[in-house]
Amino acid sequence: MFASLFVLLYVAHLAADYPLQTDHQAAHKADHGHAGWRANAAHALTHVVACGVALMVASVVLDESAGTWASAVALLWIGTTHAVIDRRWPVARWMRFARQPKFAQHGGAAHVDQTAHLLVLAVAALFLAAV
Repeated sequence: MFASLFVLLYVAHLAADYPLQTDHQAAHKADHGHAGWRANAAHALTHVVACGVALMVASVVLDESAGTWASAVALLWIGTTHAVIDRRWPVARWMRFARQPKFAQHGGAAHVDQTAHLLVLAVAALFLAAV
């Protein structure tokens, strides 16, 4: 169950992060103030919806479901953590802590960002498989 849920959540994540993310969300989700938070929340909601669809597919097609309550907890976890990671300061702070200034200068932040998101999805899939 873990593997299939993780793959479906990852596909949903990719869809929400790339073809479903608007240019406005991508440009402004880390901005300070109301507009930045609004763009960030809209993008995080896209992730929640996409991952919700993935969990419904798992339930209907694969007959793998952790139940409504557990799925709601997992979706809350995914949406909240995605919003925090996409504020960009957590990734920048991690890269400073890990002493990766050259990696950051050469596009490494995008890789660290996606790795953080994958860790979040793995935790969600483990939780759903365990309950």
